[in-house]
Amino acid sequence: MLVLGIESSCDETGVALYDTGRGLLGHAVHSQVAMHEAYGGVVPELASRDHIRRLIPLLRGVLTQAGAHKGDIDAIAYTAGPGLAGALLVGASFAESLAQALGVPALPVHHLEGHLLSPLLADAPPPFPFVALLVSGGHTQLMRVTAVGRYELLGESLDDAAGEAFDKTAKLLELGYPGGPALAELAQRGGPSRFRLPRPMLNSGGFDFSFSGLKTAVLTAARERSLTEGEKADLAWEFQEAVTEVLATKAFAALDHCRLDRLVVAGGVGANRRLRERLDAAAAGGRPHVFYPALDLCTDNGAMIAFCGAQRLLQGERPAGTGAFGIRPRWPLQELAGA
Repeated sequence: MLVLGIESSCDETGVALYDTGRGLLGHAVHSQVAMHEAYGGVVPELASRDHIRRLIPLLRGVLTQAGAHKGDIDAIAYTAGPGLAGALLVGASFAESLAQALGVPALPVHHLEGHLLSPLLADAPPPFPFVALLVSGGHTQLMRVTAVGRYELLGESLDDAAGEAFDKTAKLLELGYPGGPALAELAQRGGPSRFRLPRPMLNSGGFDFSFSGLKTAVLTAARERSLTEGEKADLAWEFQEAVTEVLATKAFAALDHCRLDRLVVAGGVGANRRLRERLDAAAAGGRPHVFYPALDLCTDNGAMIAFCGAQRLLQGERPAGTGAFGIRPRWPLQELAGA
C-alpha cells in the first residue's frame, strides 16, 4: 500500500510517499523560515498562502524521487490538527480533493501522533511498549505507548513547553528567528561560570513540566546588567542545561514508573544536541535504550504523517469517504481513539 503524506500544520510544507512493503520512498520539506524571519515569528496568513504555492511542486518532486505516478497512490494521510487553522485547511483541502480525484481514501492524522511514531521509521525501530518524550513546538509531554493509538498521558507542560521556552528566551537575548536553534548554537560557546538558573519542577514527584518561570529568570538575569556577548553565551548555556536536565530527569523517572527500558524522543527539540548527550550518557550501559528519529524527521515533515496514516490503515481504520472533512487546531493527543 502506497500512502501519500501531507503536512501543513505551521510553517513547513511536507510531502512524502511511504510504502508499507518497501518503506519510505521519498519525502521533501519546504521551510518558510526565510519568509517569516523579517517578522520575528510565524505570520499565519503568509504561512497558509505559501503552503498553497508549495504543495503541487513538492508532490511532483516526491513522485519523481520515488519513481511513482499519482495513479499508484492507494491512500492519502494529512495533518488535521493541532496547528494553525488556515495552514491546516490548505493541506486538508488539497489532500481531500486529490483523494476524490484519484478515488482513494483520505485519512486525517494527528500531528503529534506523527511525531510520536516517527522513530519507528528507523532501520532498528523500538518495539512496543515504550515511554515517549514528545518535545514539539508548543507541546512537551511524556506518554506511555503500548501500540499505535494506545497512549497514556503521564505528564505535560502546564504553561510554556520546552520549544516555546527556547524561542522566547532566544528573543529575550535578541538572537533572531527561529530562536531555538540559534540559542542552542550560542550555548556551545558558553559555560557554567556566571549564571545559575532554576530547574522547574525537577523534584515535584510527578511528570508535569513548567518552563515559563525559567524564561522569567533569564529575563531577570538579563536586566541586571548589560550583557556582553560572552555573558549571553553563558546565559544560553545555563538555560539549555536547565531545560535538558529537567527533560532527561523526568523521562528516566517515567521509565522507572512504567517499569520499561525503552525511551523514544520525538519532536523538534529532540534534535537538540545537548539533550541527546544527556540521554545517551545516562543510557551508556545499554539500559535503558534511547531511540530518536533521524534528524531530518525531527521537525515537521510529511514522512511521519504518511507513516502514521499507513499504520492506522493497516489496523483497519477507514475514513468515512463522504468527501466532507474538518480540522482541529486544538486537538489533545489523548483524545485519539484508544488513548
